[in-house]
Amino acid sequence: MKKVFVLFFALFLSVGTYNTTLLALDPDDSTTIGVNDTGQATTPNVVETPDEEPAVIAEPEVEMSLHQVIKKNFIDGGWEFMAIVLICLILGLAIAIERIITLSLATVNTKKLVAELDNAISNGSIKDAQDICKATPGPTAEVLGQGLKRVDDGIDAVEKAIISNGSVQMGLLEKGLVWLALFIALAPMLGFMGTVIGMIGAFDSIEKAGDIQPSMVAGGIKVALLTTVFGLIVAIILQIFYNYITSKVDSLVISMEDATISLIDILIDKGNVSTTKVGE
Repeated sequence: MKKVFVLFFALFLSVGTYNTTLLALDPDDSTTIGVNDTGQATTPNVVETPDEEPAVIAEPEVEMSLHQVIKKNFIDGGWEFMAIVLICLILGLAIAIERIITLSLATVNTKKLVAELDNAISNGSIKDAQDICKATPGPTAEVLGQGLKRVDDGIDAVEKAIISNGSVQMGLLEKGLVWLALFIALAPMLGFMGTVIGMIGAFDSIEKAGDIQPSMVAGGIKVALLTTVFGLIVAIILQIFYNYITSKVDSLVISMEDATISLIDILIDKGNVSTTKVGE
């Protein structure tokens, strides 16, 4: 009986110890009370974790518009030379637009004009043919009208009047193209000059710093090359307008020459002009 009692008491102690161990190892219990060396209950230190800071969301970079990019590069390139190149662009565009408008107004249907003159001359009225030329705008009608004024002086007089007045009209058609060609040549040269001066400034900065830093060299070269890029862009734009205008002038001159040849043939065929040379 005594052995049974001792066995029961040992089993009771083992069960109590097992429950105490489970309580000590319970991870969900953050307020487990322990016992110190003096037998007093101690409360474990509760470590408070700081609240997590919200993640900083990087704002996406806003893409600059074409106007903003041009403005930024214009300022970075140095306004001294960039402004001069811009003036070349503005003046060149003004001349080009004026020439395009003038040449467009000067363009006429030469075949229709020659047909009307042929009809008037066939009816024996040189005066009506002259009135048609006066009422028709453009250099072609002006040249033909000057030729009709010399009908009574012979075919040579008509040809000389057409040639002399044709030279004047060609000069008027090419008016302003010399300045446009000047701006085409001047814009890239000013850009190159700005680049050279910018490079000199970049090397001066390197000399003062006493050390070659890639960022310093790259920044100086970038700023210096902006003037060259701007000058080349201006030259390309003006060159396109120049080629278009010269082709327009050539087309008008060809149509003018064709109309004058047709007029002389009409006068000779209709017998309205003498083939006798002037002075005979």
